[in-house]
Amino acid sequence: MSFRVPTILAASGLMVLGACTDPSMNGGTGTGTGMSRTQQGALAGAALGALYGVSRDSDSNNEGRDAARGAILGAAAGAVAGNILDRQARSLQQSLSNPNIQVVNHGSYLQVVLPEGILFATDSAAVSGVAQNDLYAVARNLNQYPNSRVEVVGHTDNTGSAAHNQDLSQRRAQSVANILAAAGVQSGRLAATGRGFNQPIASNDTASGRAQNRRVEILIRPTN
Repeated sequence: MSFRVPTILAASGLMVLGACTDPSMNGGTGTGTGMSRTQQGALAGAALGALYGVSRDSDSNNEGRDAARGAILGAAAGAVAGNILDRQARSLQQSLSNPNIQVVNHGSYLQVVLPEGILFATDSAAVSGVAQNDLYAVARNLNQYPNSRVEVVGHTDNTGSAAHNQDLSQRRAQSVANILAAAGVQSGRLAATGRGFNQPIASNDTASGRAQNRRVEILIRPTN
């Protein structure tokens, strides 16, 4: 590959990034680096597109041209995907009434974190009436953006046996998934999984840490 290929790749990526600047991005849907997910998607798409363009060059005579074409097409596709996630995350955050629900845009998927205290009574898998309103808001958002698969994952702290916590986390995840399905999300898009206490996000040595670990996460992964 000649030295012109990375030069063209960089220029193409910067060109698309300049065209898709979104200065309004902040909070849970932004990156904290001055680049929106749209811009990050464009840059990643440009890099992958350039590599694909070079790999498709059969005679190696037009590497620069093929890389540039691939970079531009890849950047466009990446920007579209990133922009969709940006918009979905903003819409979802605005639709939720409980400020303790987190919506995190990871660039390739969205993560909705619902603490146990919002959803369930102690050692119960029955979703509270108030929490159901927010789950219906999540379902409406999922129906507005149908091109995704949705994984509902239950988590607990380490109080009690591993078997009990595994069962509780599975039942809680299934309860949330059932409400999303009842609100109109196609069951084929939904999967419910219990992780017990195997994936803590805080120390189980403190009450506050255990409270953070008791949660249900909704992971929204685009399919195209």
